[in-house]
Amino acid sequence: MHPAAQVAAALIPSIGVGAVFWFAMRAIIQADRRERQAVARLDAEARKSDAAKD
Repeated sequence: MHPAAQVAAALIPSIGVGAVFWFAMRAIIQADRRERQAVARLDAEARKSDAAKD
């Protein structure tokens, strides 16, 4: 087996696992960001409605 092919065979699985991990973490962080924005929006609406009642 050619040395370059051996290097590629050794690195490709690690790169693949790293890419899967990166996409998973990116999805988790984006979901958290969207959830925090939604909670902030709900809190703002609640404060606005409480202020309107007073």
